[in-house]
Amino acid sequence: MASLQAALLKRSARKNAERDGHVVLRPVGDGADTQFPLTYIRIGPSGGVPVLIVPGGPGLASVVPYQRLRRRAERDGLDVLMVEHRGVGLSRLDEHGNDLPSEGITIDNAVDDLEAVLDHAGVERAIVYGSSYGTYLAQGLGVRYPDRVAGMILDSPMLSVAEDIEAARAYRRGLFLEGTDRDLEPVSEAVRTALARGVPAEEISVVVQIAYEYAGPEILRQLLTQRSNGRSRRIWNKVATAGSAEIDGRGAPFYYEPDLVSRIAFRELGYGLPPDGELLDPQAMFVAAAARHPHFVAEPFDFPSQISSFSWPTAVISGGRDLRTPRPTAEKIVDLVPNAVLVPIADMGHSALDSHQLAAVYVTKMMADNKSGSLVGMERYIAGLPHRGAANLMRRAITGAVLLGRSTAAVASRLPSRARS
Repeated sequence: MASLQAALLKRSARKNAERDGHVVLRPVGDGADTQFPLTYIRIGPSGGVPVLIVPGGPGLASVVPYQRLRRRAERDGLDVLMVEHRGVGLSRLDEHGNDLPSEGITIDNAVDDLEAVLDHAGVERAIVYGSSYGTYLAQGLGVRYPDRVAGMILDSPMLSVAEDIEAARAYRRGLFLEGTDRDLEPVSEAVRTALARGVPAEEISVVVQIAYEYAGPEILRQLLTQRSNGRSRRIWNKVATAGSAEIDGRGAPFYYEPDLVSRIAFRELGYGLPPDGELLDPQAMFVAAAARHPHFVAEPFDFPSQISSFSWPTAVISGGRDLRTPRPTAEKIVDLVPNAVLVPIADMGHSALDSHQLAAVYVTKMMADNKSGSLVGMERYIAGLPHRGAANLMRRAITGAVLLGRSTAAVASRLPSRARS
């Protein structure tokens, strides 16, 4: 089954590349003679300011996962470029057919790849849309090549390794342990009950993030309650192990390939930095994987001291349920960047590019039409757009499994005790 899926994804990638793809020969690393074909897609009408969309990861491909997004953007008159990240999908192999060497897979090189694509495409300046890890590359492009940026959209943004981890810890613990949001008290009570009944704290840390972001507080509360009562072990275990799959292993070829680019995640972005030993630590999901990957050395940029020089209009999209890159980080970026506006989306977790694509396209269209300032006050309209994107498959899967567990328990509770046994 896995081989069939890989074959279908490969076929889809090749088909997209034949129709809309372009190739730039790039060095595999600094000073290397060997090159590799860096692939990018360009779609949509010319004439306006092109949009360079950079997805997250590290490990997400561009060609296959975002076909529908590109079609939606094209229908709105947007000229879109997306780069297949070095070490991923159609940009995975060098000119001799070998995997790219790990020493060449760095943030510095990935940022330079974006600039090379703009050169190859004949794009003088572009609106740069980054999502999650893609916001790191977008800001890196802005710092290193500011003359290539006409505008910027930072969707679920990163800012600084140490500051981001501390912000995520404080935000999660405030919501679910310290009562900063009274509406979440039922979830906090369910967390405390799960701990009291022996559910492992490290599993709770992961499940809270994933279930809350994808499915919302009520489904999270029900899942915690079911697990505390000894039910729904299967869905619980799947959710509790889902996070590590995002940054460890081969993944799905041509869709999500974290294996080669995990060097960036751990060596430059601190994914493997140790938890602090307290509950709801965002580092908890990376503990097992960290032992198999390089130790953190340093991040390549100091954005808190650099992004105040950005002179272009900037929109910062922040989901109300985003626990990975929470609202305080987005607000800090808005404070640091001149001409930046916050675009809060209450009923959204992490990454509009993956969970709320109509909102992502709408914000991009407003930026392209020089109306980014009008995004202030549009939260209700943007949030009301239908949710589209691959992340909604996870939302439906978690929600369906939890509701099924509740229904099964309700039926069992009405059976005679002999039948239940």
